[in-house]
Amino acid sequence: MTFSSVSDIIPLVIIMKETTKQSISASVKDFRLPRYNEIPNVGLYLEQTSKYIADCLEGIQEAAITSSMISNYVKKGLISNPVKKLYYRDQIAHLMFIMLAKSVVSLDDLNLFIRLQERTYPTERAYNYLCDEFENMLQYVFGLKDTIDNVGMDSSDEKFMLRNTIITIAHKIYLDKYFEALATEME
Repeated sequence: MTFSSVSDIIPLVIIMKETTKQSISASVKDFRLPRYNEIPNVGLYLEQTSKYIADCLEGIQEAAITSSMISNYVKKGLISNPVKKLYYRDQIAHLMFIMLAKSVVSLDDLNLFIRLQERTYPTERAYNYLCDEFENMLQYVFGLKDTIDNVGMDSSDEKFMLRNTIITIAHKIYLDKYFEALATEME
């Protein structure tokens, strides 16, 4: 196909409807991850754990976590073994991070990331930072606010690395939602 002028190209340009853009932004407007102390610590069985995580990430991630995925993460050493077949708060917090980050970071690098976190910050502090920063970035990337808040008090290399990972995750989610909406409009 050849084009003789710019006007030949213009009909091929697709501009997303403003209502679709607003719908994309609205899809994350009220999204909130449970904070560390809100995660159940009574011990959840494998199926309960996967359902809990899928419910928490509903609306921002289409691919649900499965029991076999969790078992694989245990085998690869990304999370600790269940205790009497039960998963507790620390494991669930790590699984939340894995599910968010696995689309932009390899499993080997996620393993390094988690080991680094365990050496530098308690899981509660690292996970709550993840929640605050992730919600901060979602709001910014989806155009719901004009500035990025400064989350956390320190400026460690680990925090900088995590923040950059979270920015990437937020942009990946935005692109996935944008392309999905664009494909729907084009049908």
